[in-house]
Formats: sequence, structure tokens, C-alpha cells
Amino acid sequence: DPSSPVERWLRSRAKRNAFAKKCPFFAEQLTAFQVWLTMGVENRNPPEQLPIVLQVLLSQVHRLRALDLLGRFLDLGPWAVSLALSVGIFPYVLKLLQSSARELRPLLVFIWAKILAVDSSCQADLVKDNGHKYFLSVLADPYMPAEHRTMAVFILAVIVNNYNTGQEACLQGNLIAICLEQLNDPHPLLRQWVAICLGRIWQSFDSARWCGVRDSAHEKLYSLLSDPIPEVRCAAVFALGTFVGNSAERTDHSTTIDHNVAMMLAQLINDGSPIVRKELVVALSHLVEQYESNFCTVALQFIEEEKNYAVPSPANSTETGNVTPVKDSPAIPRLRSVNSYTNLRAATTARTLNKSLQNLNLNEEGGPAAFSPGNLSTSSSASSTLGSPDNDEYLLSFETIDKMRRVSSYSSLNSLIGVSFNSVYTQIWRVLLHLAADPFPDVSDLAMRVLNNIAYKATMNARTQRIIDSGSLTQSAPASPTSKGTLIHQAGGSPPVPGASSSSLTNEVPKAPVRDGPPARPTYTPTLGGQAPHSQQFPRTRKMFDKGPDQTAEDGDETAAHRGFISVSLQTGVCDWSAKYFAQPVMKIPEEHDSESQVRKEREWRFLRNTRVRRQSQCVTQRGVTRLDDQIFINRNPGVPSVVKFHPFNTCIAVADKDSICFWDWEKGERLDYFYNGNPRYTRITAMEYLNGHDSSLLLTATDDGALRIWKNFADQKNPEMVTAWQGLSDMLPTTRGAGMVVDWEQETGLLMTSGDVRVIRIWDTEREMKVQDIPTGADSCVTSLSCDPQRSLVAAGFGDGSVRVYDRRMGPNECRVMTYREHGAWVVKTHLQKEPEGHIISVSVNGDVRFFDPRMPEAINILQTVKGLTALDIHPQATLFACGSMNQFIAVYNSNGDVISNIKYYDGFMGQRIGAISCLAFHPYWPHLAVGSNDYYMSIYSAEKRLR
Repeated sequence: DPSSPVERWLRSRAKRNAFAKKCPFFAEQLTAFQVWLTMGVENRNPPEQLPIVLQVLLSQVHRLRALDLLGRFLDLGPWAVSLALSVGIFPYVLKLLQSSARELRPLLVFIWAKILAVDSSCQADLVKDNGHKYFLSVLADPYMPAEHRTMAVFILAVIVNNYNTGQEACLQGNLIAICLEQLNDPHPLLRQWVAICLGRIWQSFDSARWCGVRDSAHEKLYSLLSDPIPEVRCAAVFALGTFVGNSAERTDHSTTIDHNVAMMLAQLINDGSPIVRKELVVALSHLVEQYESNFCTVALQFIEEEKNYAVPSPANSTETGNVTPVKDSPAIPRLRSVNSYTNLRAATTARTLNKSLQNLNLNEEGGPAAFSPGNLSTSSSASSTLGSPDNDEYLLSFETIDKMRRVSSYSSLNSLIGVSFNSVYTQIWRVLLHLAADPFPDVSDLAMRVLNNIAYKATMNARTQRIIDSGSLTQSAPASPTSKGTLIHQAGGSPPVPGASSSSLTNEVPKAPVRDGPPARPTYTPTLGGQAPHSQQFPRTRKMFDKGPDQTAEDGDETAAHRGFISVSLQTGVCDWSAKYFAQPVMKIPEEHDSESQVRKEREWRFLRNTRVRRQSQCVTQRGVTRLDDQIFINRNPGVPSVVKFHPFNTCIAVADKDSICFWDWEKGERLDYFYNGNPRYTRITAMEYLNGHDSSLLLTATDDGALRIWKNFADQKNPEMVTAWQGLSDMLPTTRGAGMVVDWEQETGLLMTSGDVRVIRIWDTEREMKVQDIPTGADSCVTSLSCDPQRSLVAAGFGDGSVRVYDRRMGPNECRVMTYREHGAWVVKTHLQKEPEGHIISVSVNGDVRFFDPRMPEAINILQTVKGLTALDIHPQATLFACGSMNQFIAVYNSNGDVISNIKYYDGFMGQRIGAISCLAFHPYWPHLAVGSNDYYMSIYSAEKRLR
């Protein structure tokens, strides 16, 4: 009998014998496959042994080694995964999920993570064969390493992604409770994917949402909103966004939960990471979609207030009684109290909107709109037109939104947290208005789409209601807006498709997608001719700063349905972008650690160059500088220089005017680049810093509206790219009478100190992209200069009232101010904290008095007098020199004894003309070079005598 136990035993024994005979062959093939894996990429052809390796998986003797080699092969990249799938790997690894051997778990989890990162369509087969239970057991196993649990939760996140059967199966397997237990795991990638997995399991799945409510999942996710890793914060925002984005029946309980979640999310309005703020807009758009009628009512109220309230331009007016006069110094605006969430920035910019926004008409009577699109296109910062010239429709412009924000700022907004639920919709609307003026274009564009969607529906519904009312004999109260905009044609409401996003493991910068219609931000034309290309898309690798994945707006044929912004179902593609980590090689040595890689060789060359610059410049400064008036560079800048900054190691100098940056090679005397910074037209650049000047340099710009922008690929004949941008100070109002924004950068710690016309010194951790400390200044006047010492954790600040204050940032807010000097009688132009262990504080006021302070002494230990009426001053960090620039058209250079070593009044040459009024000046960090900008547009650099160079 062929079905008898004896016959079955004989057959199985025969199979074992057959496999035993093949064991030497299998071992031989595995060795050949291992040799293939160790070969260089250039010598590899597709492995012939791959089909045999799959058969070896059936042999218990060689299974472990075969899985290890197979995992190493799949780690080579998506091409390897595709090749393995094409030769039939799937049924083999699916069958192995039935094995209970613990030693196979790490290898199987790794292999399945690689497969699903490339081909997520396998989710149905996994659930059908109960393969999800295997990964649930791995994730729930506390003895599994965090790396393997991360891969398991990634696999489960793929299984439940837009697949209701997978959501049901994983919910039955207690996935939510297992994930919640690991939300605070020390491994950041595990925290990130646990949050993403939670967000996906309850996305459009009400049963999972209520399971999460019973387990207080939303409250447990709140802790991740302050996580030090930006990607984890972003994943938490995604999870909370899908939590409130379910379209099931609303109850009082669910509404209360949604309101609580919304007010917690609102705290991230000034997060330092653009990927977090982009996901915040998407999360709030889910809430807007759920409570559309409430937001339509709020939108109508804000539109009416904006039309009936005239707000003066901040650049042209100052509130009465707001100025405190100081003798012989600029007028100092009296500062307001700090509130990170309610005092919204009163500055914005005119940016190009999607074509779909150009048909929006907000004018009730059909007459001219309050703000014409043509008015925006004539501004210096608006390099694009916000509407088609032959289009008679109007739109919700940035100026209109800015006016709404500034009108709302006069309301009593004590805090965003703890307000009554009746005003939650108003508060969220204010948050969206704030995000619509975000310095990072992708964030503002997303917020603009949400605002225009609601504004369009609200005004269209109100207009239709007025037509109905005017046609009736009796007057009735206006009807409230319909819940889901039933008066709007909903034909084209598909969500946008995420664009090609940058890989987290490559340095390729994909080009921006080509779109029909007007470009997002046309080329900026400099004042004196020449084109400066500028791109809205900023894809890059996620190193210290990154904007994350790109979102691509729909740009097809637009119809009367206003296709692009009627759908609020936005997405950023952050989950798919994060999943690319598992598709890329993770066992490969990073290029910066590979001694033979081009990246490593370039870095070694830079470090050798930096050492040479430091050594040579030190030799020059140690000899002593007796003169500094040899003009080695002069050129006419496209705009009036306002800030100038030497690159510490190459021959590049950055010169900022009001809203653009020009780069010069001061050794060759040629212009390298000129591009638009992106700040609004009534704001100005007030500070610049080079970040990572010793390696891959970035340029930080700060404007007087409190915005910070970081650029890469400048001055090298490439298109400059915005790496990131965020609101460094949330309370800054642009004014011509304040100090603007002042910054100081600590390269050793990656900390950025920011202050200005506010009452705090705000410290940002650029690696974590978040605020780490607010130091109260204790002064009623603005901060005019900042200098920090990382070794002693000290921060010295100069103020508009003439005081100099020293803070120890290791201490609490009430005790951190350790010293206050009130010896200056006027505006402090510069404060410099020497970096030596016993370093002194040097400060200079507009009256020309230079004072030297020892932080341990209550009074100045030395006083020098220079010229009065200073407009600019800098102190050389290496040589004992300081230079003063005056409105009276001269530059004086002093040594540490107060002796004038150079007095510059004329440009070099036979017909040398008188120099203009000095607008800015700066020393080179190492060389005895002085860069000077003047109001006659000229930029010049002076050096020590030629024999010292």
C-alpha cells in the first residue's frame, strides 16, 4: 500500500539518502556562491549558483549557511532582490516561516525585510499562509535584538499598508499592544517603525482605532513628539494624523479625542525639522477633512475680519510708544513677552501657488479682490506672478493669509494648550495660517492647499446661500456650510502622488520633476544682470539636515472643479521614503569609512588643506601685524552689502544684501554665484554663518523675521539648494529700528545660538533639529551681538541699552545669568568672548569705547577709546586686532593697545575715490584679511603688507 506508514517511511528515508549524496555538491555550490559575493562589483556577473542555493534551503545540514549567503546577496540592492524573485525564491522562504527554529529567525526576518522593501505585493500571500504570525512572534520576543525587531515591525507595517485583510489579521494578533510596549525602545529606528506601523493599522480601519483608544495609544504616542530623532517625531505625527483621519461615524467621545490630539500636534508648529512640519500639515488636513463644516465657518470669519481690518506694513510703521530712545544710539523697540505658539510671525512671502489655486474667487460681490495678484508680482521678493494675466479670477494669496494671521494675532491668545474645545478649530486654523508662511517652501505649499480648499468651499457655499436668500420673499439666517461640500463637484479628488524621493544612503540629487505651466519659483534676476538659477525642489540625502521626501502636487488638466486643492487628502510619502532604508545595502561599509572611496579621499584632502591654512596663517599672525591696508580685492556687489562672511579655509567670501547672497573668489577676483535667499520683501538678512566649514560646508542665513535657512552647493557653479529652513525665533517682527536676528554657531557641539528683538536666547541642536533651551535675557532691549564658548558653556550677549550680560547655559532659567556689565552708555555693536581658558569678553558700543571684561570680575579691566559713530565692527579671533567702520566713510584698524595701525579712506589706484559709508565688515577667521562692504555697493578686502602674505 503506497499510503501505508511503512511506505511513507521508506520514501522519506530515500529522500534523506538522496540529499546526503548531494551534500558535497551543495557545499561546493555554496562555497562558489560565497566566492562570488566577495568579488568586486565590476567583476560580477549574475550568479549561476542562485537557483541551487534555493534548493539547498531544503537541506537542514546547509540551511543556515544558505540563508546567510542569500541574505548577503539580497543586501546588494533592489536588483538582487528582483533577480532572486525571478528565479523563484518566494515559495522557499514562505515555507520556512513554518519553522520553529530560533536560529533561523534573524536570517528570515532580514530576507523578508529585503523582499518587502522591493515588492510589497507579497503581503496578500503572507497573510493567506499566516506568515504574519511569525513576525508578530519575533516582534513580541524581548530577547530578539532591536535590529531584528525593527525589521519585523517593518514587515508588519507593509502587511497592514492599505490592505484591510492584513489589518484584520494583525489586529487579531494583538499588534497594537505589542507595538505600544516598544514605543520607548532605545533603538530609534525601532521607535520610528513602531509608530508607522500603528499609523498604518488604524488608517481607515475604525476597529483598530477604537482598540488603540482602549489602550490609550494616542496618549502613549505623545512622548514621541519630543523625541530627539526628527524621523521618530515625524512618524509619531503620521500615526496621530491617521488616528484622527478615520471617516467613520463621529461621537462626542471620538470628537473629544480628536481635539486632544490636534492640540498636542499644534505644539510642533515651530519644530526645527521640515519633514516633521510637512507631516504636521498632512495630519491637520485629516482633521480639517473630518470637521469640514466647522472649519468653513472659521474660514469665513477670518476672511471677513481680514477685509474689514487694515493692518499697517511692519516695515513702514512702529506702534506708538514702542520706542525707547537711547542717547547717541539707534532707537530700540520695546520688546514683547515670548510665546512660542501664539505670537505668529508677521512676515510672509509671495510664492507661486499651484495652477489649481488660480481660479479661487474670494470676493463676495464679484468686484476687485482686496489683494490683486499683480501687486505681489511687482515686489522685490516675488519673482513670479500669482495668477495668469488673462485670468479674471482671484485667489487666496499669501498677502491675504498674512493679513489674516496678523489680524488674529491681536486676539487674546494666551496659549494653544488647554483652550476650550469650542475654539479648537480657530486655533488649528491659526496654526495652518502660520504654516502657510513657513520659510520652507514645501511646508507652506502644503498648508496653502489646505487653506485654499476650505476657503473655496466656504465662500462658494456662502455665495450659493446668498443667491437662494435673495430669490426668496422672506429673509432667513444664513445656513451653516454643508458637512462635506456637497455643492462642489467632487470629480477629481485623488490624492497627490509622492514624487521621486532622495535615498537615505546615496549622494545622488535627483532633478526636480518637469511640470506643465509656470515654474514653482522662476529664476531670480540679479540687479546688475546675470541669471541665478533657483529651484524649489531640494532633494538630498538625510544627513544632519534634510527636508525628507518630496510631495508632488497634481498638475494635470485643470477643470472648474479646482482639482488640485479640493482634495485635502495630502501625503508626503514619508513612509515609502523611510522604507528605502531596507532596500539599500546595510552591510556595506559607508563611503566615508572606506579608505579607497572618492568621498574619503576628498575629505582627507580637505583636512590636509585646513591644517596648512591654520599653520601658515598662525605664522603670519605670530609675527605681528603692523599694517592692514593693502587692497587685495575690490568689486561692485549686485546689492548693498549688509552682512559679509569669509569661508574659513577656501578663497570664497559670502556677501549678503537685503534678500540675496553673492559669492566671490577674492583671490581670483571673480564672482562665483548670486542667488535669492527666499525671505519676504519687507525683511532683510541680518546674519550669516558657515556650518561645517572644515568639511562639506553649508551656509546659514538669518533674517529679521526670525527665519533660518541653510544652503548647500553654493559658489561651485551648481544650483544652490536649500537644505532646510525653520522659524528660529517665533516672536520676531521685522523693523528697520531693531537689531534683527543675531546668531552664533558652535561647531564642536552643533549648537546654534539665536536671539534678536526678543527676550530670550534660543539654543537649537542642529543634529536633533529641535530647540533645546531658552535663556531669558532679563533685559527690555534687543540682543545686538552673541558670542559663546563651548568649553566653559558661557554665552556673552550685547544689548541695545548698552549692557553686556554673561550666561551659563548649564544652570536653570532663573540662575543662568551670572554677570551683568552696565558700563557702556549706548548700543553695543559687538561682543566677543575669547575662546582661551582664561578668555576675556571684549565689547564695543556705537560711542567707540572698547571694554575688556574678565567674567570673574564685576568691572572692566581695560578700556580703549576709538572713533564715535560706529556702524560696523569686528574682532579678529586669532590676531589681536579689531576694525571699526564709520558712517563718515573711513575704516580704522587698531591693535590690542588701542593704537591705530591703519586708517583707510580711499580706494587704491591713481584716481582712488573716497570709500562709501561702511555698512558691514568682517575679519577672516585665520588670515589677517578684512572684508569691507559700503553703501556705494563696493566690496573690498584689505590685508597685511604683501611681504607677510
